Amino acid sequence: MKSDTPSVAWLRCAIKPLDSMAMLAAEDHQKQLTKPAGSLGKLENIAVRLAAMQGVLFPTAANVSIAIFAADHGIAEEGVSMFPQSVTAEMVKNFSHGGAAICVAARFINAPMTVYNLGTISPTEGLANVVNCVIAPQTASFLHYPAMTEGQLALAINIGRKAVLTASEKQLEQEEKLDLFIAGEMGIANTTSATAVASVLLNIAPEKLAGPGTGLDAKGVSHKAAIIAQALQVHEKSLANSSTDPLMALQILGGFEIAALTGAYLTCAQEGMPALVDGFICTVAALVACRINPEVSDWLILSHNSAEPAYALLLESFGAQLPLLNLELRLGEGSGAAIAVPLIRLACSLHHEMSTFEEAAVSSSTVTMPTSEVAQ
Repeated sequence: MKSDTPSVAWLRCAIKPLDSMAMLAAEDHQKQLTKPAGSLGKLENIAVRLAAMQGVLFPTAANVSIAIFAADHGIAEEGVSMFPQSVTAEMVKNFSHGGAAICVAARFINAPMTVYNLGTISPTEGLANVVNCVIAPQTASFLHYPAMTEGQLALAINIGRKAVLTASEKQLEQEEKLDLFIAGEMGIANTTSATAVASVLLNIAPEKLAGPGTGLDAKGVSHKAAIIAQALQVHEKSLANSSTDPLMALQILGGFEIAALTGAYLTCAQEGMPALVDGFICTVAALVACRINPEVSDWLILSHNSAEPAYALLLESFGAQLPLLNLELRLGEGSGAAIAVPLIRLACSLHHEMSTFEEAAVSSSTVTMPTSEVAQ
């Protein structure tokens, strides 16, 4: 990047390795619990993965922090969303007043939440728990121009990094460690932007990826796919090396909030912070982060199966990892990730509080079942 562009050299820093000894110890502990091996399914896997991330035998998910990144998109002028751009700022105000779904979920799991406004058409000054770090009122329409300049991309990525570091520091001030970081997003037309980025990184045609987003009908979805396809033709030369330079796809087609999400996930992995990934848009940002450094995936927990059609194709890039929940959610905001937190807490409690065969004076052979019975 140019010399006057904020530095993002940290993107190439090493990812913190998982603690293999803690993982093996957790796996061994699971085998000693008074249940058939593997009978708690994904709940066992959650506990073992968190043990490896946190470097302890008994992981926790008590301390959770939520950051919501909001921004407007120039591509909205092409009629790719059912809602006007003013809704982005209106939702930021709703977040501040505690009326959105993510606010209810945050209170339910007792997680502090901060909103970062990276650029909205309507101002959001003077709102509680809203950090105004406006890069521009919106991105450029990527149908005609790159969505962001190099400098804007760097600023957005660095805001994502700052959000993670700030959340961790606030928790340390209470002499406790942050257990999970949740990032969410808000931005009218950002499913169009995320779909365009995914189309390039997955090398899949837009018409196979475009979905309803906030509620488009079949005609609207077709129009969205056509707009993305036109944009990909406009930027064909610039996007030619996106397989090796995912930041180029992000700069040309992404949004400020998607870039911030990408920076947040990379920072989590570098700092050794488990990140709970929300739905479609967050997962696209996670894909960008993993394309920058594949080891980021070790620190990501996919929270729920988004109802957006392209989500299933995204999952193929995350190997054997599957989302924890399938509730047909398509809201965004980080809401699905927050909803998954009680399940993760239960997984940790089961791992920590169940008796071992030795403690319960139960012979392990007396609870061994045939595989077919366990599956039932």
